[in-house]
Amino acid sequence: MSDRVRFVCNGVGVDVEVEPGESLLSVLRERLGITSPKDGCSPQGQCGCCTVLVDGDARVSCVTPALRVEGRAVTTVEGIAASESRQLAASMLATGGSQCGFCTSGILMRALATRAKGRDSHDAVARALAAHVCRCTGYLTIFEALAREPVAKPPRDTTAAERRALLEGGVEQRVDERVALGGAAFADDDAPRDALVAVPLPPGSTAESVEAAGTTWVLGDSLLGARVRAGKVQGRRTTIDAAPPLEAPTAPSDGVALATSWVEPAYLEPDASWCLPGGSPASAAGNGGAFGGKVASVAPVAARELADRFGRAVRVVFSREDVVRLGPKRPPMAAIASARGTHVSIEGRAARGGLDAFLAPIAWPYRITVGERWEPVDLVGPAASPALRAAGLAERVVLVEAALDAARIGRAPLFANERVARAALDVCAPAPSGALAGARVHLDDGTGRVERVEVTVAAGDPLDTTVLRSYAIGAAHMALGWVLTEGLAVDPASGEVLDLTMRSFGVIPAGRTPTIAVRVLDDDGPPLGGSSDAVFAAVAAAAWNALSRVEGDRPISFPARATRSARALRR
Repeated sequence: MSDRVRFVCNGVGVDVEVEPGESLLSVLRERLGITSPKDGCSPQGQCGCCTVLVDGDARVSCVTPALRVEGRAVTTVEGIAASESRQLAASMLATGGSQCGFCTSGILMRALATRAKGRDSHDAVARALAAHVCRCTGYLTIFEALAREPVAKPPRDTTAAERRALLEGGVEQRVDERVALGGAAFADDDAPRDALVAVPLPPGSTAESVEAAGTTWVLGDSLLGARVRAGKVQGRRTTIDAAPPLEAPTAPSDGVALATSWVEPAYLEPDASWCLPGGSPASAAGNGGAFGGKVASVAPVAARELADRFGRAVRVVFSREDVVRLGPKRPPMAAIASARGTHVSIEGRAARGGLDAFLAPIAWPYRITVGERWEPVDLVGPAASPALRAAGLAERVVLVEAALDAARIGRAPLFANERVARAALDVCAPAPSGALAGARVHLDDGTGRVERVEVTVAAGDPLDTTVLRSYAIGAAHMALGWVLTEGLAVDPASGEVLDLTMRSFGVIPAGRTPTIAVRVLDDDGPPLGGSSDAVFAAVAAAAWNALSRVEGDRPISFPARATRSARALRR
């Protein structure tokens, strides 16, 4: 039996009918058409993308029952004073604090609530951001945007900025102030709310369903109705720790061994699409590429097939749990590597679905030869993808750099040319395009805490250094997580993913992110893409080598959660 709720939304009184258990987020997006609050994890309440103000206090709207705002004032980005929203959006644009923009409107709403209470110090912002996950930026540019006195930046060429974003993310991306306010072109924002809604059938559900695009779907006349009919159960976090599905081989006496775990890409925008009969489906990669995680998303294919079958608009929407169960993972691998003189040998095994990433040629920046032998392994578990950020590249760079490090072979005599010499720090990594990145990771000798990360980037014409820097910081943040904290628990017998919540993936939180200093090098030639992949690989390699020194022994598996460095990042 439905109820009615009356409240003031952005200064206007509203009176809407709500279903039992319906959230404020559902009312805003589905009934009032206000799409700046984003559904990144509903109803987990863990990503912060749906944050709004209720009587001036920040609230995660996906876990706020709609009936609780009876008689209260709800404010979204659309209700902020124009002068204030422009200032916040301009600050985000100036620092690169917003890339895809999916998380940013929620962050800005929390920032407003924090400022209203006079809490705008760095520590206060860090505490506020603890309620949010940003996968793109590595948080540091967000801190800069929300600083008490933001640094003035000169006007930017947003066309050049968008070209750089496309080169880094592989998908067209808008770069303007509207993005920071939740106005990017996300697939589910523009979907007609009277469309037939399709959601994936959850495991164990006996709901009536249909097959399309190789997936089983439950249909409903609304998103809430489809999820109720499907019997959606909120995801949980397991107490089982993430572990590599392949055992690390025994390292040779003069070499290294490594095994990696399943890793969730953790992009914030869940897969979604919609389509009219005979039309072109909306892209699942709205304003960014999801780090390659949506290259083969089933959502657009299913939307087109179902729209044609039923003769009406169809909206396909994944929940966070659906993304984790059905989305691709970084391919696990296990390998050994050793260096003798200027030759490095690698022998490894990798999940069959991601094997192509380990076979792709690499133009090594050193005067070395690398002999590799990779064997495919059929693993019980989620699908692995070679398309994810730096997949295959980072693993091989990590192994080569560690083998050189273990053999105490200095890099300087190996530099292939002067460009490599300028880019290299402790390590140097290439992107397939020819872009280069160097990295150095500073760990406290006593505590193991990551104090600072240095990055250099050579990517031809940078086009826009703000975007390039933001991508580099985000890649460095993700690489540290891959080495130290990020992993996904998977049942080794059934292959079932056991970690289904945003907070279980091990993403390093804002307040624990170390300083990441990026230097963009003067680099002749046309703009080169994928430099953030090279940054990811370089930072991961530098972090593993640094761990071997402060821990007294090199951890043989990622994530290296037992190390002091990892514990410091997760506390």
